[in-house]
Amino acid sequence: MPDDAAAARAAAEEESAFSHPPVDPDVTAAYGDHPDQVIDFYAPRTETALAPLIVVLHGGAWRARYDRRHISPFADYLARRGFAVASVEYRRGGAPLIPAQQPGPETSTPPAGRWPDTFDDVAAALDALPALAREALPQADSRRTVLTGHSAGGHLALWAAARHVLPADAPWRTDGPALLRGVVALAPIADFAVAEKLDVCGNASLQLLGGEAEFAERRPYADPVLLLPTGIATTLVQGRTDLVVPHQVAESYADAAAKAGEVVGLTLLEDVGHFPLIDPAADACAVVAEEIAQLAW
Repeated sequence: MPDDAAAARAAAEEESAFSHPPVDPDVTAAYGDHPDQVIDFYAPRTETALAPLIVVLHGGAWRARYDRRHISPFADYLARRGFAVASVEYRRGGAPLIPAQQPGPETSTPPAGRWPDTFDDVAAALDALPALAREALPQADSRRTVLTGHSAGGHLALWAAARHVLPADAPWRTDGPALLRGVVALAPIADFAVAEKLDVCGNASLQLLGGEAEFAERRPYADPVLLLPTGIATTLVQGRTDLVVPHQVAESYADAAAKAGEVVGLTLLEDVGHFPLIDPAADACAVVAEEIAQLAW
């Protein structure tokens, strides 16, 4: 259990990250018929002929109470640094919050994710993205696409970049690797076995795959640590004092990548928890933007 000081710091970090009002996108485009099958586009706020396209996948333990609005200040932050941004929504588990509510502590834990809907949506969104981006953001350079995601969104970013190494019978498998400059996964739930041992987000990984009976059967189709090597440049950014997704999860993925013959960057930030990575007011967010820039440019 974390000590009182660590818990208080983590609570303050979360409060800061959620203190920013949502930022409306410039354009929203649908990639399917469900209300959650949409992508928010943010145009670069600086004058540039063509800007790298950064695809953002939000976190929230794949639960409906966390939608893309909470990461919109981060998307806007990237746009203000000269990137074109596509923030992807997808179907999640449980009921969404009513408009007056804000994410925070709750007395009961809703189910995490929807199998296979969550994966269906991320795959469909990435497949539709090039055409949607050309129409919504003409200044976006899809040849310089970087995937990023936070927490559960970090998992989805790693998974989306590994679709070409999915089992042959996976419905989401692609014939070849995605045309990506790379992936920057922020405190990702990147190893489901380690995440379950640490009870990350109330057994969210177990719930995402449907429960105990399905966990072992579905892991090869969903767990990034089992989908290596990808051949795509990948960097993980992780706070050492993260109490939500402890650094051991990212370290396990990096170790597995090394054993598979792939070098994965791992940036461990001292005295940083889970939420500063997407908090425009935090120094850690600038580190994240620089990691993205190194791949994008």
